[in-house]
Parts: sequence; C-alpha cells; structure tokens
Amino acid sequence: MTPDLLELAVVIPTFNERANVPTLIAKLDQALAGRHWEAIFVDDDSPDGTAEAAREIGRLDSRVRVIQRIGRRGLSSACIEGMCATAAPIVAVIDGDLQHDETLLPAMLDLLRRDDLDVVIGSRFVDGGGTGDWDRDRVAKSALATRLSRRVLKADLSDPMSGFFMIRTDIARRLAPELSAIGFKILLDLLTASPIPLRFAELPYTFRIRSEGESKLDHVVAMEYLIALYDRMFGRFVPVRFAMFSAIGVLGVGIHMGVLTAMFVGLGVQFVLSEIVATLAALTFNFFLNNTLTYRDRRLKGWRQLADGWVSFAVICSVGAVANVGIAAFLYEMRDGAWAASALIGVLVGAVWNYALSSKFTWGRY
Repeated sequence: MTPDLLELAVVIPTFNERANVPTLIAKLDQALAGRHWEAIFVDDDSPDGTAEAAREIGRLDSRVRVIQRIGRRGLSSACIEGMCATAAPIVAVIDGDLQHDETLLPAMLDLLRRDDLDVVIGSRFVDGGGTGDWDRDRVAKSALATRLSRRVLKADLSDPMSGFFMIRTDIARRLAPELSAIGFKILLDLLTASPIPLRFAELPYTFRIRSEGESKLDHVVAMEYLIALYDRMFGRFVPVRFAMFSAIGVLGVGIHMGVLTAMFVGLGVQFVLSEIVATLAALTFNFFLNNTLTYRDRRLKGWRQLADGWVSFAVICSVGAVANVGIAAFLYEMRDGAWAASALIGVLVGAVWNYALSSKFTWGRY
C-alpha cells in the first residue's frame, strides 16, 4: 500500500458503550500501529452519550468518525451503514464491548491480502480459539445456533455466528442491497446473500469477558436470529414481517378465546361485554408484541407514541375486521355455501389489510 492511503476501516456498532470507547480506541491504536486505519462508530442514539464520547476523541484524532442514527436500531443495519461509509478497501467489524480480540486485526488484514480471500473471520471454535468463561447453557445455545446456521449457509464454517470479521469493502457494498439487515449476525447475512460462495478463512481468538456495560444478548435478540434464518430460507416466498405479523395474529386469537372463555364461561359475565374485553385484550397483546418483535427496528417508545400507535392499530384492525366479514359473506353467497374457503379468504384479506395499513400508519409515522 502507498503510505498515505487508507488501508482499513474498523466499524464498531454501539449502543450504550460510552465507558468502552476510549479504551477501544487505545487498543486499536496499539494493535494497528504502523497501519493506516480509521474507526467508524455507528451508534443507535445511545442515551448514555456513546456518540458524544466518540466525537470528543474524534476532535483530537481524525481517524475516529461517528455515525449517530436517529430512529433506527439494529446491529446488522448499523454494520451495513458503517461498511458503506468508508473509502478504505478493506473493512473490519468488531463489537464495542471489548470482547473481541483487536490484536488479531493485523493478521486478518495480512491474510486477506496474501491469500486472495474475500473474508477473514475471527473464530471461537477452531483450534486455538475459545469462548472464555461462558457457562454451559450459553455454550449449548451457541452450538445449536451454529448448527442451524450451517444448514442455511451450506459451507464448512466453524463459527458462522461470529461478529468479528474482515471483508473487502467492494464486496460488502455490492451485497448491501441484498442484505436483510435483520437481527445481529451480519456475517451470516453477507455469506448467504452472495450469489457465489465467498472465499473465507478463519483465525482463532478467545472471547473475552465484558468489563463495562450490559450484555445485549437477551431473548429478543435470540428471536431475531431465528427470524433472520427464516428470512434467508423462506423470505422470498412470504416476507418475514408479514409472517411474524400473521403468527402474532394467531396468538392473538388464542388470547381472545382464553379471555372470552374465562369471563363468559368461568365468571358468567354477559357475552357482549366478555367479547368486548376479549377483543381489546387480543388487540393490545398483538400491538405490543408486534411493537417488540415485528417492528423492533422502528418500535414506538414513550407513552405518547404508544398511545397513538395503539389507537391507530385499533382503528386499522377494526376496518380489517369489517373487510374480513364482508368479503367472507360475499364469497359465501357467490360460492353457494362454501363457508370454509370463504372464511379463510376473508381472514387473509383482513390480515393483508391490517399488515399493510399498520406498517404505514402505526409504525411508519415516526
């Protein structure tokens, strides 16, 4: 490389990692001594001031840049924005929690150049790597996720769940329009989006213990991973958001019938009142679960947004219910008593209506 040219960009997706920012920059400075690099913090508007902490360092060190995202969240989408924002020919992704081994970056860079590879992956599961002090339950969950990933990936990769890797920037930019940006495993997204298999190598590292901040590996993140796998396997047939919206709708039917049975049969409450309460309970359940899962990347926050969202969702679903019943009744008359088919078509039309309108007017306004 010409001495003046930028060699490497290190993309660091962050959320509430303020305490780790100066330490990570110091570690990168030491690990990449003699290299021409930049660090791009892509921060999802952390309330702890992560972006501001990175900007303060950036005033003194021009290698440090910040992308502060407003109204958008998600590790995968943050990585995509960071990878597309650099002029460096090679880009690495590393977590902001100091659990990845930044001293591996020079070896990854040299290997990527020398062996004409597309991707070099930091692996916890090849000889010499390790998961540190993970408990048995987390090791088992990771092993299961890895096996599921391999079914989608169809490649002999030991750690497809790795969030620590390096890739040629032109490949990342070329694949960006095809990426689902769902969940937190961007590597799996990149590898499965490529129309031709990417040439890769793995280097071992040991996963460190988090010293500052809180882990982001909650149950919702695990659910996002399963959603990402579904999207890669079946998303071209049924969009993942619609599948999730419909699945939650089915759960809502169960909530409706449970509340109705408890009130009408169990407590002897008048049927109409029981039906109203059951409808409101199911609608509220569907709204909050969709807000948490289906629209996690643009979920509503604060009492005002949630109240407005609930009202608009209720109105949309009410109109959807009318459309459901009206179309089912019309088809029943037209098809001379084919009640089951008519009902199913009515349900489908109602579901599409609810999904399309709520995507735009409930979760698309903020």
